[in-house]
Amino acid sequence: MIIATGYRLADNSRQLRRLFDERVRGLGLTGQQARLLLSLDRHPNENQAFYAERLEIEPITLTRIVDRLEDAGWIERQPDPADRRARILHLTDKSRGIVERLNASVEALFEEMLGGFDAAERALFAELLDRIAANILAARQPEVVHG
Repeated sequence: MIIATGYRLADNSRQLRRLFDERVRGLGLTGQQARLLLSLDRHPNENQAFYAERLEIEPITLTRIVDRLEDAGWIERQPDPADRRARILHLTDKSRGIVERLNASVEALFEEMLGGFDAAERALFAELLDRIAANILAARQPEVVHG
């Protein structure tokens, strides 16, 4: 039962990512480009290393994505005052329209995903996801030795 649940959770996540990638392709973006723009919207003013880790991609891969989005005028790099080798990423005014469209696409995707769920089921689902996230975070934390 637990293995089957874990498989379904991973498979549903993979299917959702695939559907997201298909939807954003219609906006002229790759899935990674869209995830970076959404991450910049939700977590602004971080350096490239932060976004590479968040998107689970290699820094060089992120650099290529940033290059394309910067060439398109959607993001800009600025020096990181804390580390002269690092760059802070920012959305530009030009990107606001595409980010709004991405957020609307994500909302529509989740409405489809949660189709048939009533308000109480949606609230319970959100609560359960929060608990799962907390359990995963706790499992990733090294044990504290008390002496």
